[in-house]
Amino acid sequence: MPFSFTPEQKQTAIWLAVAVALAAVLVSLGPVLTPFIAAGILAYALNPGVDWLASRRIGKFAFPRSLAVAIMVLALFAAGLALLLVVAPVLQKENILLQEQIPTFLVKLNELIGPKLQEFGISFTLDGAGIKNIASQYMSSSSDEIWRAVLSSAKVGGIAVLGWVATFVLIPVVLFYLLLDWHFLLARLSNGIPRRWVGVTSGLAHEVDGLLAQYLRGQLTVMLVLAAYYSITLTLFGFDVALPVGLITGLLVFIPYLGFGLGLILATIAAVLQFDGFHGLIAVALVYGFGQILEGFFLTPRLVGERIGLHPLAVIFALLAFGQVFGFVGVLLALPASAIVMVAIRHVRRLYLNSSFYTRI
Repeated sequence: MPFSFTPEQKQTAIWLAVAVALAAVLVSLGPVLTPFIAAGILAYALNPGVDWLASRRIGKFAFPRSLAVAIMVLALFAAGLALLLVVAPVLQKENILLQEQIPTFLVKLNELIGPKLQEFGISFTLDGAGIKNIASQYMSSSSDEIWRAVLSSAKVGGIAVLGWVATFVLIPVVLFYLLLDWHFLLARLSNGIPRRWVGVTSGLAHEVDGLLAQYLRGQLTVMLVLAAYYSITLTLFGFDVALPVGLITGLLVFIPYLGFGLGLILATIAAVLQFDGFHGLIAVALVYGFGQILEGFFLTPRLVGERIGLHPLAVIFALLAFGQVFGFVGVLLALPASAIVMVAIRHVRRLYLNSSFYTRI
């Protein structure tokens, strides 16, 4: 007897094929979707604040949602600009000091490493003048050379530059409209779900929402605590750039390994430039070593919780996979998106363990 599909099975197969094709198109358009994904993440995080402002009243009049959205978007970019104004001067200052201190630092390095290498028959000498010339050529902080470099980059890779500009221009625009129509868009998505799956889908959505809310609140608290810790401890050890380096290390901790690694490099450079002996490097080792212990064994388990905990190999894979598909924004997406995938895997595993395919002997 020939096998035939029922009309309902045919419709299910068609719509599943459409869903798979749509997913394939979205993956192939990963770079184009970058501003929309970034704006979606920001809209999800800022929507509670917009809802709170929109629920206020101005005398007898309700607070317009469009005004609430504008206030939240402006506050977000004001905070980003303030952070940039704090961080940029220290990077410029370290750049200039690094050029000035390179010869002295290389002399010390030669005196420290040279004799030890000669014991093994290796002649090793660093050319301080040559390295300083290279550094001066590529690390100049004058505004004229910066603008020339920007213009040169625009000529060589104009499409890439325009892509970045378009991304940064689109993010606030998309963010504004997403926040303005947030509840309407969620309702449209909910209405598009097949009716027999509404209950299951709503349950999954609430579970994911609770997980992401816990992640965002906990991660924000961890960022603020670590920013305060690194800024205060580096100040106590006498670092001139304690505040900006501490802010960089703490506020970028939401990008795994990047915040800690960048802060450690900047603090190490500051220690080499500012202090004559090794006590600056020892201070950096103590501050950042205890900071890792504080984050890994207390702050993250207590504030973020173990519900979102991923194996280190899973974290590395998530960072590489999402970065490959969506670029830098994919790196930001990696952990929260992995948490969402974990919810789905947990439900699929439960269905599998309860299926006859698994239980039948």
